[in-house]
Parts: sequence; structure tokens; C-alpha cells
Amino acid sequence: MSQHLIILPILIPMIGALALLIASQASDTRRRQVSSALCVAQVLVAAWLLAVAGGGEMLFYALGNWHAPFGIVLMLDRLSALMLTLTAVLALGSVLFACAGEDARGSNFHGLFQLQLMGLNGAFLTGDLFNLFVFFEITLLASYALMMHGGGKERIGAGLHYVILNLAGSALFLVALGVLYGATGTLNMADMARRVAQMSGDQTALVTAGALLLIVVFSLKAALLPLYFWLPRTYAAAPAPVAALFAIMTKLGLYAILRVQSLIFADTPVAEAITAWLWWAGLATIALAAVGVLAARDLRTLVAYLVLVSVGTLMAGTALGSIEAIGALLYYLPHTTLICGALYLIAEMIGQQRGKAGTRLVRARRLYQRHLLGGMFLVAAVAVAGLPPLAGALGKALLMQAAEGSARLWLWPLLLLAGLCALIAMSRAGSVFFWASYKGEVDSGRVSRPQLAGVLWLLASAPLLVAFAGPVSGYTQATAEQLAEPQAVIARLLGESPALQFGRLTIEGESR
Repeated sequence: MSQHLIILPILIPMIGALALLIASQASDTRRRQVSSALCVAQVLVAAWLLAVAGGGEMLFYALGNWHAPFGIVLMLDRLSALMLTLTAVLALGSVLFACAGEDARGSNFHGLFQLQLMGLNGAFLTGDLFNLFVFFEITLLASYALMMHGGGKERIGAGLHYVILNLAGSALFLVALGVLYGATGTLNMADMARRVAQMSGDQTALVTAGALLLIVVFSLKAALLPLYFWLPRTYAAAPAPVAALFAIMTKLGLYAILRVQSLIFADTPVAEAITAWLWWAGLATIALAAVGVLAARDLRTLVAYLVLVSVGTLMAGTALGSIEAIGALLYYLPHTTLICGALYLIAEMIGQQRGKAGTRLVRARRLYQRHLLGGMFLVAAVAVAGLPPLAGALGKALLMQAAEGSARLWLWPLLLLAGLCALIAMSRAGSVFFWASYKGEVDSGRVSRPQLAGVLWLLASAPLLVAFAGPVSGYTQATAEQLAEPQAVIARLLGESPALQFGRLTIEGESR
């Protein structure tokens, strides 16, 4: 039965979402208990899959026993296991925070939350481009509703722009799939990789056009310049636990780029065009997002621009292309995702205690729990600015070390300047919120236990990633090495080496 566990990250949130949506009349307490239990279960399953993938095993699962390239195939390698674990950890912190009352401001929060997790997990596991599109749409459908949870003019306006832009992206995604299917006759990633490697002439030009369209779509999802202008307003307007979960949404675009670039288009003419696009767009994203960090006049907007800085950093690391660079960015990825998620939750707690001023960087009443909030804000600020001794400094150091030649002349100054901008902006925000002397104190908005639990769960990643830097960086380097060997995935998935049966690899009838 263990070979079937690869589908649990999809089944658990899917069944949970259906149950929560059907039982919409259940009490808030019961829905919170069920949703939290589902998230805990996903953390446990993801941890088990991470351990399996960490042992070097690559799992495949053919739904309905229809094998690749004809059926729907799920595949688990080190990269997908890492993303599943990151999603589960972030989701648990977000849902714990939401259980303090944010979930009750609208309808069906927990059902939609689980539906979004289903889409994210499915996108990380699928081995088929069309099903990647399907899971993207499931994720976006849930995010549309979660974005506007609780209503409000600003939230609805930002949500409308978010919907329109992503619908345009979905249309481009379908066009790209049509072009690639017309040229290759398949949408299975491994099968397409094998066929693309054998093409020449006009077919190569058609595949190149389809590949670049895909990269544009994934860049939109990742919020890469010049396609990032929707993100600051959208993330700043979203409910805090939703914005925290949205920190993984940009990484979904990064994952898709890494997957198709390393598996389908590796060592093809289109690879150079993709690399050049990611490099210059990533550097420009870092530069302009750093300016946005300094210009932000609201903590939520400030965190949104910090997300964009991390997006640019990750994309520039992807463009470097070496095993060391990919390993470094995969170490940096969990840190920046979880810390930015925690910052959205901390911003919400600060806003609750500042009255009408909310999270705007203006004079307001004294915070009721300024020592508790100040301590959590300090840890998050040090982590997100990339200061020692937390994981942000180590992640950036690994990335800079992986850059070679002229790449260092561009990447080093931009990363250091972006860190300086983050430090200045977070210091300014902390001074406004905690150090300035204001008259009067609020008597409401006290931090609740679920809120505190959610934030501490996410903040714990900063010291833990340093304490276990050796094993974590070893895992990410092994992941980069696995991505650098796409032929092994292609051969195993298409049965050119061992045969695939019910998700297990067998040779001459003996299970391995």
C-alpha cells in the first residue's frame, strides 16, 4: 500500500474541502478542528514523502494503471517533495492564525483553503503539462474566493484585477499547450522531452515559440518583472492568513519554470533564451522591488515588495544554471517563503492594536503588547533582511558564492543593496510601531493563542534552517544534481529502463 501514498497530498485536501463545503452549517469550532487536523495530516504525509525522496528514491504513480505517456502520471522527486513540505508547513501556520476569527468574516473559508492546497499539491506532483494547467486553475479558483474573503471595497477591487490578469494568463497557457501538443503530439513532460530532443527545422521553431509562451505564463504566476505590478496591491489587500499562504503562489511559478526547463527543454536551443530572460528579468525585479520596499508606506505593501525581492533573487539564481546555484536557491526558498508568510501575520496583529491607523507607517496609539510583537517583528526583520545569524544570510551567501565571472558583477551588488533597502525599511517600520512615544493605549486586539501559535510555527524556520544547515543544504544540492540528470527521469517514467507498475519501479517482475 505504501506506493499509493504519493496521491495522499491531493486526496486529503480534496476530501477535506468537499466535507467542509458540504457541512457549511457546522459550527465554527468544528470546522476549525477539521481544517487544522487536515493540515497536520498533510505535514505528516509531506514529511514522510520528503524522507522517501531524500533517500534517493523517485516514485511514480499511474492513475487507473494507465502508464505514461497515455495516462495521468504523478511523480515524486526531491524537488516536488520539498515543495509539498513547504506548502504543508506554511498552510498549518496560516490556518492556525485564521482560527482566531479571520475565518468567520466570510463563508466557506476552510473549504476553499483546502481546495487551494489540493491545487498546489497537485501542481507539484503532476508529470503532465495539461494537468499542471488543471491544478493551476483549481488553485486560482480557490484563491479568487479567498482573496475577497470578508469583502471590502479595496479587497474586491484588487481581487478583480487579480482575476482578470490570471484569466489572461490561463488563456496564454492553453495557447502554449496547443502549440506544444501540435508540434510534439504529447503533453506528458518526459515524453515531450524525448521528442523535443529529436526535432529539427520548423518543428524546433514551433516548440521554441510554445516554450517561450509557457515561460511568460509562469513568469506571470511568479510575478517577475514586467509582470509583477499586480502583486503588491493584491497581497496587501488579502486577508492576513490568505496573504501568508499566497507567499507560496509565486514559488509555484518558479517550480514550473525549474521543472520544464530542467526536464523538457534542457540542452535545447530554447534553453539559452529562457536563461537570458530569467537573468535580466530577475535582476530588474530585484532592483525595482528594492525601490518599492523603500517607498512603501504600509507594512503589508512593504512585505509584498519583499516577496518580489525574493522572486527576483530566485529567478536570477535559476538563470545561473549551475548545480551549486540551484542548490543555493532551493535552500533560500523555504526561508524567504515562511518568513514572508510570518510577516503578513505579524502585520495583522500589529494592525489590530493600532486602531484606525492599521499597518500604515504613521503615528498612532501605543501597542498593547509591544514587547511580544516587537520581539517577533525583530526576528522576522533580521531574517528577511538577510542578516546573520539567521538563514537569510546563509542563503544569500550560497547564491553569491555560486555566481561566477561577470555574473558576480551584477548579482552581488544588487543582492547586497536589496538587503540594505530591506534593513532600512524594516528599521523605519519598527521605529514607527514600537519606539516612538504615543499617547493612549488600546484595550482590545490582544494577540490570541491561535495567532501566536501560527506565527511562532513559521518563525521557527529561521533558526532551524541554520541549526540544520548541513542536512538541508545537502538535500538541496542533491536535488539540484537530480534536476541536472533529466534522462534518468525520462527513462524510468517511460519504461525504457525499469517498468512502472502501480507507482513502483520493477525489474523483471521483482519490486525495487
